[in-house]
Amino acid sequence: MSRGGALAIIVLVAVLLVSAGAWAWWRRTRRDAQPLVLAGNLPVGARVRATFDVLYVATTRHDAPLERIAAPGMAFRSRATVTVADEGVAVAMTGQEPFVLRPDRIVDVGQSTVAIDRVVEAGGLTRLSWRTELGSTVDSYFRPQDASARALADAVAGILTPNQTGTDA
Repeated sequence: MSRGGALAIIVLVAVLLVSAGAWAWWRRTRRDAQPLVLAGNLPVGARVRATFDVLYVATTRHDAPLERIAAPGMAFRSRATVTVADEGVAVAMTGQEPFVLRPDRIVDVGQSTVAIDRVVEAGGLTRLSWRTELGSTVDSYFRPQDASARALADAVAGILTPNQTGTDA
């Protein structure tokens, strides 16, 4: 086979792989087209317990850290600010509308080591499990930038009832 023929095969395979990836992402965004949570802010006068600068890593199906959900505003990694208040957990991702998870919607909080595209030291991610507007449960992963994952998990656990808090994953 000539060099030109080999190059043509390589280019064809590359185009097929990129096309398959684009098609798969398109299908995933159609599947996850409904927003998981409504935009909103903490109430005026909310008692803020802590604020964290984080890297939002991903939101996945509950207990399936390798299955990314491509819902609007949650499909890609982003810098974010997580504010923990008695009234809930506010998440403000760069370029997205902020949202608040009330304590009664939070199912569990803990630490994790792996999410769809991130593997870190043991317990380096904070995993927040919560109920969506659609009634399903999802896990959102955050990587604190100036604090530990344990500090963020503990702050969130502080607003939950004892039966809502989980263990490390």
